[in-house]
Amino acid sequence: MDINTFIAQFLSGLSTAMLLFLISSGLTLIFGVVNVLNFAHGSFYLLGTYFAYQLMQLFDNFWVGLLVGAVGAGIVGMVIEFLFLRRIYGRAQEGAFQLLMTFAFILILDDVVKFIWGTEYKTIPKPASLAGSLNIGTVTVPVYNIFIIIVGLLVVLFAWYVLTKTDTGKMVRASSLDRIMLGLLGTNVPMIMTVVFGVATAMGGLAGVLAAPLRTVTPGAGVEFIIDSMIVVVIGGFGNFWGALLGALIIGEVLAFGILWMPELATVLTFVVMIIVLIVKPEGLLAKKAVGRK
Repeated sequence: MDINTFIAQFLSGLSTAMLLFLISSGLTLIFGVVNVLNFAHGSFYLLGTYFAYQLMQLFDNFWVGLLVGAVGAGIVGMVIEFLFLRRIYGRAQEGAFQLLMTFAFILILDDVVKFIWGTEYKTIPKPASLAGSLNIGTVTVPVYNIFIIIVGLLVVLFAWYVLTKTDTGKMVRASSLDRIMLGLLGTNVPMIMTVVFGVATAMGGLAGVLAAPLRTVTPGAGVEFIIDSMIVVVIGGFGNFWGALLGALIIGEVLAFGILWMPELATVLTFVVMIIVLIVKPEGLLAKKAVGRK
């Protein structure tokens, strides 16, 4: 393989990794702070694409669709957390209730999408400003892929700043460690959990809109991404934001080079990587030692 092919595949893998990071970081954020393994997270990815599609039918503007898709998915996520998930926090067998409820929302939201938009395939075109290609040396890379990489890196930087440099980030991290103590100090912990759930599902919606010009928009489209995102979270470590970034980078490049080198095994390579990580480090590559959450 020559250097040009390597660079092209690496950048392709990096753009895939950024999409995976956007959705898996929301998934791991929900688990780390709210302590909910949200199996319905792929449905918010799906909602984001359909909200964007609808707005683009009305205004023919990708950027309006991008904003509405992310915000709309976040609002739906906050409503679901407030009205439903909050009711089961602290109950005996909470994990079983979470599994059943979030799986139920996969079915409900998929059917809602089919009822409103039908089952036929939809398409969301790239914005005209990002439709061309960029030459990096002798390698031609789609501008849209570069845009996805830049968005992903900006989200990483913004998340790092918020989580480590702001009071809001400190409260979010504190709520992931000891909710009861944080509540006794006068913090509105339920509100923090609702907002975190909304931000996380908005990131899933954002990933859906960004991925839509590269894929078809159809009911059930979120299932494929949520499987890869679960693999990313397992590899990086449940509840670890930076683990989600590392896992996404690994899986993105494995997919890119796996399709090139072993196309017949491309669909199972990510599972092979996950199995190897689970054997070597079952808690995930960047998982910290468990602490007593209350």
